Amino acid sequence: MSHVLRRTLTGDQPTIVRGEGSFLIDSTGKRYLDACGGAAVSSLGHDNSAVRAAVARQMETLSFAHTGLFTNEPAEQLADYLIAHAPDGTGEGRVMYLGSGSEAMEAALKLARQYHIENGQPERARIIARAPSYHGNTLAALAVSGHAGRRAPFAPLLIDVEHIEAAYAYRFQKEGESEADFALRMANQLEARILALGPETVAAFVAEPVVGASLGTQPAPRGYFKRIREICDTYGVLYIADEVMCGMGRTGSLFALEQEGIAADITTMAKGLGAGYQPIAAVMASEKVVNAILSGSGKLWNGHTYMSHAVATAGAMAVMQEIEDRDLLTDVRRLGQRLESGLRSRLHQNPQVGDIRGRGLFWTVEIVADRVSKTPFDVSLNMAGRILKATLEAGVICYPSQGCADGTSGDHVLLAPCFTSTNAEIDLIVDVMASAIETETAKAV
Repeated sequence: MSHVLRRTLTGDQPTIVRGEGSFLIDSTGKRYLDACGGAAVSSLGHDNSAVRAAVARQMETLSFAHTGLFTNEPAEQLADYLIAHAPDGTGEGRVMYLGSGSEAMEAALKLARQYHIENGQPERARIIARAPSYHGNTLAALAVSGHAGRRAPFAPLLIDVEHIEAAYAYRFQKEGESEADFALRMANQLEARILALGPETVAAFVAEPVVGASLGTQPAPRGYFKRIREICDTYGVLYIADEVMCGMGRTGSLFALEQEGIAADITTMAKGLGAGYQPIAAVMASEKVVNAILSGSGKLWNGHTYMSHAVATAGAMAVMQEIEDRDLLTDVRRLGQRLESGLRSRLHQNPQVGDIRGRGLFWTVEIVADRVSKTPFDVSLNMAGRILKATLEAGVICYPSQGCADGTSGDHVLLAPCFTSTNAEIDLIVDVMASAIETETAKAV
């Protein structure tokens, strides 16, 4: 019997003993092509020698020094890099480090609150986010998340957060509505909600530039985030960009928001920041936010024991160097086009494939019971889980999820292959995924 409190307490799990490129290998020798990076984490594969060496070197000199008194070179170097490569408009911002994406969202919310207090507007405490969305598993992050299924067991513990609709074209764009009109209509929901609540009470708006697990790699329509930026600026509301899943190169640029032509006031990042080699997350505050604190208390009202951990930041800096030195963002865009083309070619006529969407190496297939009506499969069928089981048997790992249609129903399967994948590996992912979808949906209709 295992004494690990696993995500599932029943049944056995394979024991992974080694990573080799894009593959994980279990104790029986079975190889699994990691087509989702765990959860868009393992962007450099599982045996990157440069990152491993950087972590080992840092362990030889310094692992930990408490940030209440000290800083360290890897943390400073990584912060310099992230600010230098941040979207235009970030300015001379600063970065804080944490251990997970959930912690980063908690810290971002606290930072937004501190900003308004330091600015003499303590009445600003309301948060607006979107549904569907997912921003983390800790209580405030879960409250911000617009995912009914994940929120339900913990609802009595959650703070009150307002939600507007996500820009989910497959289900929300009207027939005959242009992309520009759809973008404007969806973004203007934010203005309407701010006005309904009272602009003087709203602290921040939270949204993923490309929606991850809850909706399945959904990019925004062109112009959406520029309008969001205008609305936030008009009413003094901070925009918090959740790039935990979609950032750090996953969508073809280091920051996903670069492709929208705006900068956030506060940005969260994790997953691809450390690529799985060390647990690390970060919150980036823009110059505007930093200046408010500098003009006020001059102190950050948030602290964690392992902030700016030297080994974690050294590992993350090595990840950034690998992406830059090997020009992996070009590979992300090229391989992403190959993945998209393969999925569309193989599945575009499948009557149970409702939508194929994504950007870079971040793609999703949404599965439906009826393509014409867009009716989801019954939740009890767990179609996404069945597809995962089939791909695992074939030696490929994907990321299944439910709830994209209404927070509970709606199956989709997400793909986030390694940036270092080969053409053959991308083609294998397409083949196995398509076969699993074709086989499992045929059993249910």
